[in-house]
Parts: sequence; structure tokens; C-alpha cells
Amino acid sequence: MASIKRDRVNWQGYLPAITTPFSADGGLDRAGLGRLLEWLHGEGMHGLVLAGTTGEWTSMSAQERADLFALTGVQMKGKLPLIAGCSSFTAPESIAFARHAADAGFDGVLLTPPPYIRPNADEIFAFYEAVGAAIDLPICVYNWPPGTGVDMDLDLLSRLADIDGVVAIKQSSSSFERFVETFFALKDQVRVFGFPMNEIGLTMLRVHGGDGTMGAGGVLGRAQPGFYNAFWAGDLDGARACGAKDRVLMREWYTPELVGRFGSGPAILKAALDAQGLPGGPVRAPLLPVSDAAREEIAQTLRKLQIL
Repeated sequence: MASIKRDRVNWQGYLPAITTPFSADGGLDRAGLGRLLEWLHGEGMHGLVLAGTTGEWTSMSAQERADLFALTGVQMKGKLPLIAGCSSFTAPESIAFARHAADAGFDGVLLTPPPYIRPNADEIFAFYEAVGAAIDLPICVYNWPPGTGVDMDLDLLSRLADIDGVVAIKQSSSSFERFVETFFALKDQVRVFGFPMNEIGLTMLRVHGGDGTMGAGGVLGRAQPGFYNAFWAGDLDGARACGAKDRVLMREWYTPELVGRFGSGPAILKAALDAQGLPGGPVRAPLLPVSDAAREEIAQTLRKLQIL
């Protein structure tokens, strides 16, 4: 039953795709990861996405991604929904990552089409169908055109939503029209994430319902889940105030195409964590850290938002 399918998971609210702390020598910063997880949990995030775009999965070895899932599962399993970024170049690789995530106690996987090769619609469908048939964890389809070079249209997303293991879509097209189209077509079948945390998003939530936002980093702390907490409590002015902070971040740090204005997304978010004394740390090559001038711009935004 299509109406039951989206209810297999309880994912809702603000679930950030978090950064992955690395140490100065380039390894996985296990202690930093532990501190970051505790901070995010304490700030009230409604779930966490590990090894997503913001988590720099592209520069991690398979063993490191498995270690990341294992460490996170030990610390956070059962405390809040955990979603594992399992994107890769082939279905067997994604299946292996998903099995590591399941062993670690994760609740689902986030999956883009294979990047770089720009598969066509039938190839993308076959990819998701193969992964879905091989794993037990529910799947969130991730439409991320800046990273994959493919912008999945509604026809393809509808086909993917029919796959039994698919329970959600993270619609990260820069086109708000594309999000709206996806939401109204598929919201009764699967959960659709991507609400802007502004008056438009709030109006859609009030009138039509909805699930939430898988945002970047969660670096503003409780203001970001606070948008949904206030909305659920009927405090619309509170939701507007929280959402306005997220919108400032998106406007000042990202272009309308969702690309970082003065560095990569992970570099910007890690600089924002560093400014707060939290485990940000270095990015991995080929990414570069933001400049000192950019760090000051990031800090200015945080001061404006009264985070610093």
C-alpha cells in the first residue's frame, strides 16, 4: 500500500548532513567525531546524515566510511534517526556500504545516482532497483544535480518511488519549482525533504503538511531544528525567527545554485564549526580550506545571527 510505505520510517524535521572531522595528519578524527555528535544531539537535531556531500565521502576510503558508521552507531544508535550516505560509482559498492551501516545500527541510507558518468534514466532505475533488492535498510533517493551532473525529473523520481525499499526523496535541485512538483506528486507515497525554512516553506507545511529538511551541517545548532519544533508547537513567529537564521546562512554562504560562495561547502561549514570552538578541522584534498578573509566573513555571519 503506497500510503503505508512512507510510514515505515519516522524521519521528519531538520536532519543535517554533517561534516566529517579529520585530524591534522589527515586521518579520521575519532575524538572530534564523538564531540561533534554529542553537540549535534544536544542541540536537538531530529536525525543525522553521515557521509553525505558535506561529509566528504568522495575522499574517504571504504574502510574509513565503514569506521565512520561503526563509531557513530556505537555513540548514537537509538538516540535519533541515523542515515548513512552510501553513494558510490557502482551498485555493489553502495550495497557494501549499506550493509556496514545496517551492522552499525543505522536506520536508512541516502543514495545519489552514480556520479560523473551521467547514467540515463533506465540505468539510474536499474541502479536503485539493484541496491533496493539487496539491502534491508530503507532508502532515501538523493537528487543532487551539482554533484552528480544529473537532475532527475519527476517521471524518473516517480519510478524510483515505486521501488519497494525507497521511502523518501531528498530533493536538492536548485529549482524550487522542481521541489514543489516532486512534493505534490509523491508526498503521499514517500517522504519528500527539501522545504525552504522561510515563509513559503512554512505556508506549505501549514496547508499541505510535509516532512522536513535535510540541511547542510547543522552548524547553527538549535535554531535549525527549532524551525520545526516551533512549527509543531503552533508557534509560527518562533518558526519564522529560526528559519530566518537559516536563510541568512544560505544567502551569505551559498549561491542560488547551492554552491559555496568562497570555498567548498564542507570547507565553509568546517570554518563555521571552528569559529565556535567545535570540531571542524581540515578538509581533505582536493578541497582546500577557506581563506582567512572568508573565515572572517563566516564569523561575521555567525555574530550577526548571535551564534558567536
